[in-house]
Amino acid sequence: MLRKWKNSILLLLAVVAMAQDSMVSPAVRRVGEKLACLCGACKNTVGTCDMMGCHYTAPKREQIASLLAKGQSDEAIIDTIVNEVGLKALSEPPSTGFNAMALIMPFVMIGLGLTAIYWFIQRSRKLVPVNVTAPVVADRYQAMAEKEIEKLD
Repeated sequence: MLRKWKNSILLLLAVVAMAQDSMVSPAVRRVGEKLACLCGACKNTVGTCDMMGCHYTAPKREQIASLLAKGQSDEAIIDTIVNEVGLKALSEPPSTGFNAMALIMPFVMIGLGLTAIYWFIQRSRKLVPVNVTAPVVADRYQAMAEKEIEKLD
C-alpha cells in the first residue's frame, strides 16, 4: 500500500516546499536578502532560506512583514534587527572601520611582498668586486706545486 502512495507523498512534499518559498512577499524577500539566516544549518539569507521549519527565518520574516506593515523603511527594519542580534545579522559586513581594513590589507600585503621580492632580486644582481689578490695566491700555489713536482722527478 505504501508503494502506491510513495510517489504521491514525494510530489506533495515538493509542492509544499515550493509553496513555502512562494509565500514570501517580494518586500519581505527584498529586506531579507540583506540579513543572514542564523539558524546554523545553512549559509543563506533570510530572504532565500528554504529550509522547512527554520527556527530563525520564519520569525524574522514575520517580524519584517509586521514592520513593513507599520510603514517602516527597509533600512529602519535592518537597523532594528541589527540592534537585536548584532552585526552578525547582516549578510554582508559593513565596509567601515576594521572591516574596511580587512578588505584592503590583503592587497597591501601583496604589494609589500612584491616590493620585497623586487628589492631582493635587485640586491642579488649587484656585481661582486673582483678580488685582486686572487692571482697572487694562485701564483704562490703554482710555485709550490712546481717544487713538489721537481722533488718527485
